[in-house]
Amino acid sequence: MNQDDESGDSTRPRSDTEGTTRDTGKQRRTDEPGGGLLMGRIFGVPVYVAPSWFLVAALITWVFGGQLDRVLPELGNARYLVSLFFAVAFYASVLVHELAHTVAALRFKLPVRRIQLQFFGGVSEIEKESESPGREFVLAFVGPLLSLVLGGVFYAGMQAVEPGTVPGVLLAGLMISNLIVAAFNLLPGLPLDGGRMLRAVVWKITGKPMTGTIAAAWVGRALAVTVLIGLPLLTHTGALGNATDEISGMDTVMDALLAAILAAIIWTGAGNSLRMARLREHLPDLRARALTRRAVPVQPDMPLSEALRRANEAGARALVIVDGQGEPTALVRETAIVGIPQHRRPWVAVSGLAQELTDGMRVPAELAGEALLDRLRETPATEYLVVEETGEVYGVLSTADVERAFVRAMARPEASS
Repeated sequence: MNQDDESGDSTRPRSDTEGTTRDTGKQRRTDEPGGGLLMGRIFGVPVYVAPSWFLVAALITWVFGGQLDRVLPELGNARYLVSLFFAVAFYASVLVHELAHTVAALRFKLPVRRIQLQFFGGVSEIEKESESPGREFVLAFVGPLLSLVLGGVFYAGMQAVEPGTVPGVLLAGLMISNLIVAAFNLLPGLPLDGGRMLRAVVWKITGKPMTGTIAAAWVGRALAVTVLIGLPLLTHTGALGNATDEISGMDTVMDALLAAILAAIIWTGAGNSLRMARLREHLPDLRARALTRRAVPVQPDMPLSEALRRANEAGARALVIVDGQGEPTALVRETAIVGIPQHRRPWVAVSGLAQELTDGMRVPAELAGEALLDRLRETPATEYLVVEETGEVYGVLSTADVERAFVRAMARPEASS
């Protein structure tokens, strides 16, 4: 139920088999398997339903059906059909919550990868960070605000129908569920919307987004511990409206399980927010010029053994195939070289191990940070030709080297400000 501008691994470089994250006229990564069932697109953003949603929908149908049996016993087995309608309507409300984040993000020119309805609500995967704390606050607040508005709409609808009827019970349930969604998401800890609002406030006060992330993430971890311990206690003591003597052993187990799942989600989300913030802090360190390997030009019919000998003499770690005029035409893939045994290398031409060079595989040497990652995503490959502004070849950039640089950045101690 929270927008996820640092979600997933949207800043991680992709290999040539993983697709792209920008709409460049090619297939978008949002259409790749793993997002769940594609339900359609809203404002150009794909909406997915994760497989876990069906499990939760079945659980809601069963639980709400049991409640309907006490309130409207005359429904009989038809109560489960009404309960299923409630489950779908509830997740439609969650979708509206996520659309609020999406519309705000698009208004601020932030690309949205996808919306996904999943186990405990939904997530809007926003690929870039807000430029200011004010925008961050608005981006986070609009979701709970829409849930509160929906709660008011359903309350108004209750006034127009008879209480104790199917429409009355459905509207009451949807009103309460939307108020719960709003209240839960306003809790001041990452990865919840309230945590992003807290992050924006601390960011505004200190002028440092990383400080805001650290504060909101640690509040989120404290919140996870509170949920793990406090939710079962509240239920057991009747503070949530249940009489203590009506609570069975199964109810106690279910409450503890629910608390553990919620706490795990919050704790993991807070940790991921810290990890991604630290990664973004080190993004400027990823410079094409610094990561580029020295390369030597070779003719397409040159034996691999001779090409490697020349590379070793020049202290180079990459091979660029050139034509008769010395213009680069292809890059020899490192993975292909590794697969050729030593005794066969004199008999294998480098052209058989090369990837044809396209315009998208030419990377300016001055690219750095997120601009570099965006360029690599647009044309997935294992190697790229790095060129100067004059067009002169500077070397070859390997995706493996970029990924190793990411690992080094992630291994650094957490920043304190």
